[in-house]
Amino acid sequence: MQEATASASSPAGSTASVPTLLLVDDEENILSALRRLFRHQGYRLLTATSGGEGLQLLEREAADMVLADMRMPQMTGAAFLEQVARRWPQTVRILLTGYADLSMTIDAINKGHIYRYISKPWEDNDLRLTVQHGLQQQHLERERRLLEKQTRAQNRELKTLNATLEDKVRARTAELQEMYDMLELTYKELKRSYIASVPVFANLVEMNERDARGHSKRVAEAARDLARKMKLEDEEVENIYFAGLLHDVGKLGMTESLLNKAYASLSTAERRQYERHPSMGQAALMALEPLQEAARLIRHHHERYDGCGYPDRLCGENIPLGARILAVINDFDELQLGHLVGRKLNVAEACGFLESNRGMRYDPQVVGAFVGMHRRKVHRVTDSAEVKLTSGGLRPGMVLTRDLYNDVGTLLLTRGYRLTESVIEKIRKFERDEGKGLVLHVRASKDVATA
Repeated sequence: MQEATASASSPAGSTASVPTLLLVDDEENILSALRRLFRHQGYRLLTATSGGEGLQLLEREAADMVLADMRMPQMTGAAFLEQVARRWPQTVRILLTGYADLSMTIDAINKGHIYRYISKPWEDNDLRLTVQHGLQQQHLERERRLLEKQTRAQNRELKTLNATLEDKVRARTAELQEMYDMLELTYKELKRSYIASVPVFANLVEMNERDARGHSKRVAEAARDLARKMKLEDEEVENIYFAGLLHDVGKLGMTESLLNKAYASLSTAERRQYERHPSMGQAALMALEPLQEAARLIRHHHERYDGCGYPDRLCGENIPLGARILAVINDFDELQLGHLVGRKLNVAEACGFLESNRGMRYDPQVVGAFVGMHRRKVHRVTDSAEVKLTSGGLRPGMVLTRDLYNDVGTLLLTRGYRLTESVIEKIRKFERDEGKGLVLHVRASKDVATA
């Protein structure tokens, strides 16, 4: 059955401006609840009461996303989504499952390559956001493929031009290459934003903690800086950054009174409840494949170097290095918020606490690197004030202190990017092509070239 009037389209994926959702469940009351939830969201809705009926419908109708229940007669949701993944791989797949279906859910994740699983009973706003983010990701991927297709077509067209137009071909090719380079920078950032829920989760966690606003962002950025200082690979740095943003996601659902108590003042029962949040945080990210390594770091960021931490009592180098970095950065910020020892420490006192616990709570190497980096940063603060410049004032070696966007909100370069002569020229050419100037915020430091 279907709720919206079908329009002729290819079953490979919807190309209409209105996204199409296929809802598959053998229980009519569940289908009715899903229809009510999405009826006013601007989606075209199709419904089926079994996996077989869903496959027949997909052969006739295009769908951008499929939401299927795990437990259905004849064909489970996992088996149904596995066939959808094989036959219509561009269709986003979401599985609705109960807590008792964990093993089948994991099998569905592996075979059906699902975008996300939602536990029943679901929370309406969470399900709406999940569907919205999944469709946004699909749209970005579709745009990327279209851009690649157009670029290939344009390159083929250029190769067929008459030899007498050789100069024009070279000029056009160079122009396309410059455009592609700028788009490549943008796409890398879009790829880094693949998991749209990362900042959303971080903000939700901090809503229950009255004085912790910005804590996750501070931890993530400082951990990223320290990982770079310790010369970790780019992929490791990225995982540490994501883990920093989401390290407290397991606190969702904990009471405000528990979260606003210092750890040292918690009762035994309260500590047991609080100490579950690292493992709960890892479980919350189980279905998000790109975040699996970040989830592992989240699980272990409260382990101690001497083996007295939680949840697994790992010790020394058995604790992942990224988790050891997060432990130092997280506690440094928590000490200043007053969440760890019952009173707020100043920066010098917090550094002293870290150094006095080297080899016990913390990895000595990580503490040494962080304290040294932090003191150098404080020492240079008067030499590294932010400066606002137009592109004419840019010099190689300057570092962006804020993300750079164009006037329609597209991210061009990220904060912390060190400018080169080539990138500065690309920025100026972008301004000429768009007919609009950009304003950049950079760091002018004594140890950065300005000429």
